Amino acid sequence: MRFSSWGSQTETALLIPLIKQFESENPDIKVEFIHIPQNYFQKLHLLFASNLAPDVVFINNHYAPKYIKAGLLCDLSGYVNKNDYFDKALQGFTFENKIYAVPRDVSNLVIYYNKDLFKQYGVPFPHNNWTMSDFLAAAKKLTRNDLKGIGYETDMIFVLPYLFSNGGAILSEDGKTPEIDKKETLEALDNFSALANVYKVAPKKSETASRTTAQMFLQKKIAMHLSGRWLVPKYRQEADFDWDIAPFPKGKNGSVVNIDASGYALSKASVHKKEAIKFIEFISSKDSLNALSKSGLIVPARKDSAYSDMFLDKSQKPLHSRVFVDVIETGKVTPVNENYQKITDYLKIALEPVYLGKRKAHEVITHKLLIDLCRYAY
Repeated sequence: MRFSSWGSQTETALLIPLIKQFESENPDIKVEFIHIPQNYFQKLHLLFASNLAPDVVFINNHYAPKYIKAGLLCDLSGYVNKNDYFDKALQGFTFENKIYAVPRDVSNLVIYYNKDLFKQYGVPFPHNNWTMSDFLAAAKKLTRNDLKGIGYETDMIFVLPYLFSNGGAILSEDGKTPEIDKKETLEALDNFSALANVYKVAPKKSETASRTTAQMFLQKKIAMHLSGRWLVPKYRQEADFDWDIAPFPKGKNGSVVNIDASGYALSKASVHKKEAIKFIEFISSKDSLNALSKSGLIVPARKDSAYSDMFLDKSQKPLHSRVFVDVIETGKVTPVNENYQKITDYLKIALEPVYLGKRKAHEVITHKLLIDLCRYAY
């Protein structure tokens, strides 16, 4: 049977021993691992179109609707004990009350911060109830010379917490109606832009010198930034300063970050369904998830793994790993539809003048844009 996944070297180094263990325990099953590190879904589309779809497909909730509505995936409801998983992880793979993927991880966002810089400049550490006002005040105090208070990434995944926490959104809960023109959305977009273009507490693109936000954080050029669990292994290994995480600050609607998930799906075209299901049950088990989680790479979708001493281990950074679990409850599953990627790609271009500080959100999100967006994406 064939199994496809994306993933960094760190991730594949964890996956391959698990695959070998499965083969050792099931000597009659051979797993061909199809590793697609870049342009994963573009290449996956081609495999499905060429009738070469893998038996087991690693997928996320952004792309799952496209495959589900095309009838390409099997209903796995009978193989999922809902009580084992966070509801919001299952929600991303549920369509018409059927579950089409067994969740592996919950993807959410937190604020990473450099504790040494906070101490150096006398700025109080973030706490669970800090507000957007507290956040901006801290960013202002930390900004000086070539140091910025907060990172500034304009991919929609990093903009959504600002929108959700202000009561805004890109799409309605059912993914059918644009909400990019809501008053709360427009206000949040302008507030986000102001970080770099009004308050100057975040680096503009011209100030990054092509460095990633993670690189700037490691170089102590930004004191805080918004990101996910996937950076924990890198920071544990490379950061030469004390760091921790905190929840996203509370806005008008509370502290609400986007909740996404990745998981294992079964191709309806598979001729090895029995073997594939056996592999899915193995790779999504508590023991397998613990092996993947131990590195710090993921937030496990299984509650017993997420609340385990292994995941919450305070002897390793971040000290407050529990934040990754707590924000699941307050977060919001990203509303998507089968054309979500087209929508976000379209908006990234349309919103660039806002992100650059050249236009206000209401000047860009016009009636014409909404019509174009609907025609383009739905």
